[in-house]
Amino acid sequence: METKIFINAEDPEEVRIAITEDGILQGFFCERTANDSYLGNIYKGVVTNIEPSIGAAFVDFGGDRNGFLHVSDVLPMYRQNNTEVPDVPLKRREHGNIQEYLMKGQEVLVQITKDGIGKKGPTLTTYLSIPGRYLVLMPSLSRSGVSKKIEDKDERSRLKKILAKIDPPPGMGYIIRTAGVGQDIGDIVRDLEYLLKLWNTIVKRVKSERAPAMIYQESDVVIRTIRDTFSPEVDEVWVDNENVCRKAQEFVRAVMPSAVERIKLYQDKQPLMHKFRLEDEIEKLFHRKVNLPSGGSIVIDQTEALVAIDVNSGKNRGEDDLEETAFKTNSEAVQEIARQLRLRDLGGVIINDFIDMQDEAHKRQIEQNFKAAFARDKVRLKIARISHFGMIEMTRQRMGQSLYRNNAMVCPTCKGNGFIRNVDSIGLKILREVTNIFANNKAKRVQVKANHRVADFLKRNKRDRLEGIESRFRRPVVIVSEGGLSTEEYEIKRFDS
Repeated sequence: METKIFINAEDPEEVRIAITEDGILQGFFCERTANDSYLGNIYKGVVTNIEPSIGAAFVDFGGDRNGFLHVSDVLPMYRQNNTEVPDVPLKRREHGNIQEYLMKGQEVLVQITKDGIGKKGPTLTTYLSIPGRYLVLMPSLSRSGVSKKIEDKDERSRLKKILAKIDPPPGMGYIIRTAGVGQDIGDIVRDLEYLLKLWNTIVKRVKSERAPAMIYQESDVVIRTIRDTFSPEVDEVWVDNENVCRKAQEFVRAVMPSAVERIKLYQDKQPLMHKFRLEDEIEKLFHRKVNLPSGGSIVIDQTEALVAIDVNSGKNRGEDDLEETAFKTNSEAVQEIARQLRLRDLGGVIINDFIDMQDEAHKRQIEQNFKAAFARDKVRLKIARISHFGMIEMTRQRMGQSLYRNNAMVCPTCKGNGFIRNVDSIGLKILREVTNIFANNKAKRVQVKANHRVADFLKRNKRDRLEGIESRFRRPVVIVSEGGLSTEEYEIKRFDS
């Protein structure tokens, strides 16, 4: 399998990174300078409020909104008057006694685990983790282990033996990442030494900085992507900006010196993503409908609380047996759903509505394929079985805004509903409001400013109704067409004389 990484950093406002496998887009990251992201950053914050009813505290870390810190994300060491506590996190529960751990005005060292969404502030934790190339350092926990994503038993056994030979400072733990597969003890020790130096720098800043203050800033999207995805399996990394390319080469030279020649500067006049035929594929990530090879499709709708994905057979009529058609379409949809969720970075509660199948064997096969399709996903997942109604419910860890919400704005006309009321409905609503104003003796005359289509509807289709209102109340109604107003927008002015 040929794997390539393409880094489009030509525009200062936006950095885009695409990862392909045999020419197929399998990973996409986009970071805009206009969107502040705190994910992974460590701050020295101050508790501003305690909410015992939800077992949480709100922390001022220096951002535009206070962060949310649940009691289950507070280290046992913060517990007041109790030094002998187990080094394990609490289980999340509905009513935790946050007052046993924190108080208003207290300083606390926190890390952002999820960016704020909408009006909600970022989610915080005191269980710090600092990622390196092969290891994740956990300064607050004394346990170490191997990533669950490494499934090969022999490799896990080999890495555990390496773990046994490494002695981190007391009270610290670390996890060997998937990038550690195949690495020898020397590489892993060097990574640990780098992380320990970084932690010592953080400790010094904690002592010197006054809260609220940023103590550690996570690497930018380019370094993060190379750190987390660049491996011996990656054949090439193309970068279209000279400064960014040099920075990427320096990072790789420090962690994988032998692979630095695979980081290449792209200098062609044609835009990078167009050259490798990725621009159209990226643009499709903003489309609601995704076509499947057999003629079927999936439709993705993102709401405030969940993501709904509907599987349609569409033009897939190749099988005489409806059951086989449904099974074939659902099988294709499984792979595409996993890919789209990863590319679009969709999270939260996700409802997947598959085409109804009667065969129990087919249902079980779709379930197995669905779980297998998410095996490469790096975020936390929970997947339920197919329900009586043919749906698979799941949750996918949400780290921040989705790709679409990061690159789009709420429609000023529909206000995010996806629909606007038609001309007839708005016209009748205006007539009712005018009638109510006159009935309450609130004006001698009124002027209605409305969208030109609504105004035309009132003048032409509802002339009789308007004349009836004027005759009944003996007061005039003036309709004014205003091109700058949307269909749902209108203004009614009242005149007392």
